[in-house]
Amino acid sequence: MEARTETATSPVRNGELVERLHNGYHKLKKEIHKVIVGQENVIDAVLCCMLSSGHALVQGVPGLAKTLLVHSISDALNMTFNRIQFTPDLMPSDITGTDIIQEDPETHRRRYEFIRGPVFANVILADEINRTPPKTQAALLQAMQEREVTVSGRTYKLDKPFFILATQNPIEQEGTYPLPEAALDRFMFMVYIDYPGAADEHQIVKQTTTGREADVHEVLAGEDMLLFQKMVREAPVSDAVVEYTVRLTRASRPTDALASPMVKQYLKWGAGPRSGQFMTLGAKARALMTGRVTPSFDDVKVVSRLVLRHRLIPNFNAEADGISPDHVIGDILEHTKLPK
Repeated sequence: MEARTETATSPVRNGELVERLHNGYHKLKKEIHKVIVGQENVIDAVLCCMLSSGHALVQGVPGLAKTLLVHSISDALNMTFNRIQFTPDLMPSDITGTDIIQEDPETHRRRYEFIRGPVFANVILADEINRTPPKTQAALLQAMQEREVTVSGRTYKLDKPFFILATQNPIEQEGTYPLPEAALDRFMFMVYIDYPGAADEHQIVKQTTTGREADVHEVLAGEDMLLFQKMVREAPVSDAVVEYTVRLTRASRPTDALASPMVKQYLKWGAGPRSGQFMTLGAKARALMTGRVTPSFDDVKVVSRLVLRHRLIPNFNAEADGISPDHVIGDILEHTKLPK
């Protein structure tokens, strides 16, 4: 499916294009729901992250259709998809690719030829990313930030759009390597995926044991996603909304004047400047997904948990009292005043 040719003006000022993004979002959700039952918030979070040109970290127990979700999105957008299973013996070259010696069949001369790794795709599922050592985890950092990889002194650009969804298993911690804060900070959202409700689980079992398989069809092109990402970047946002994202970020730091007593009691470190950037982008994407051009304070509140929960470092008091980052974020949202 080919994307339409657009005018040179800012796309977000074109009401027809805003409607096109809104309709495209609903088409994607409808197509994804052919194979994914329920999980509305998870699907919304992943699509919002993609529209914001970010990457997502998903935490959930095995068997909750994380792979199927990402594969379905890539099929609905006609984008290339690769799954990388992270294991303790995985090497950085297994992700980025490597140079191998090839012999020219005519001249019989040997030369190095770069063989691309699985990171060269539009959509990457980094499955159980915390099962591999930090050296291998770091192979994704340049790809996530600069959309390129460097091997043997040569830099190779990655295809666009480019989206990484990494998963972590919260149950089994033996033999895992927690992601460093610098790596966690590059993920825009952290999404919790929970067990389905009783009705949804009944539908899942019924739908997957009949022998009939649902096919996901292309409803948008990769070029459409690139256009939508540009629209999110160029969408107008009020100074008040930006100020609110900055206030929430600063309120998460125990040493800041905006910090509540709970933040000072239970956090060792708060969120960095990327939080305000990601909350602003996420709020703009969420507004466009619902057909609005500019985001509101409510949009910021919705995405704030997804942005902050993996950026807050609890201290010993939080672990002893069973206080999770989400509890602290709830307190931050309650005590942070809205700008006038």
